[in-house]
Amino acid sequence: MARDKGLFEYLLRLGDNCLILSQRLSEWCGHGPVLEEDIALTNVALDLLGHARFWLSYAGEIEQAGRDEDKLAFLRDAGDFRNVLLVEQANGDYAVTTARQFYFDVWHRLLLKKLQHSSDARVAEIAAKALKEVTYHVERSGDWVIRLGDGTAESHQRMQSAVEDLWMYTGELFEKDAVDREMEERGIGPDLAGLREPWFDQVRQTFSEATLTVPSGKGMQRGGKQGVHTEKLGYILAEMQFLQRAYPGAQW
Repeated sequence: MARDKGLFEYLLRLGDNCLILSQRLSEWCGHGPVLEEDIALTNVALDLLGHARFWLSYAGEIEQAGRDEDKLAFLRDAGDFRNVLLVEQANGDYAVTTARQFYFDVWHRLLLKKLQHSSDARVAEIAAKALKEVTYHVERSGDWVIRLGDGTAESHQRMQSAVEDLWMYTGELFEKDAVDREMEERGIGPDLAGLREPWFDQVRQTFSEATLTVPSGKGMQRGGKQGVHTEKLGYILAEMQFLQRAYPGAQW
């Protein structure tokens, strides 16, 4: 058991969000709608993978069980992952990928802005580095929401359907459990509930520019942070972990 179980769990959440979304985005490599966007998506995936490495490396140090970033990424089962359900959702068409990315990016930036003032110096350092890249992520995904929403009749319809279908997974981003409350009390993490209004304000403003209707409801699907996932995560891990599972300890 980790010496600091609360911090270990919290770091897994931060790292797993980035890792699983990075893996999802990498599925677009070579299949993007245009070459420039294919490259841009791959770069975002690489940014998130870098963030995941920082968080999971620190988690391994806190756990003190001999698991580094690679073992935490490739040798855990689905029930041991702590990412929110949003990031494991399938890519779908480009509108779905864009909506998923935008919802996460806006939240991610707000979270990192708070975390850069964390009482844990290592958390603050990682957050400050990641924030620079995530600021670009928000601009990019927001621009695509507007471009597709305020584009052709078909692109508008697809974008509207995407933001509505994924809305149910957004509530978990702001939900607090015992781990979140402990991190908040210790000054390591922010009040997640306090991120909801600024997140909603930015989403609403972008949707207005995109001529999209903001979905109703607060988003009711949850469980990812506690290890209860959709079946989609199993398929992601089967692909991501295959080599290490089939050939334990293999190195290039």
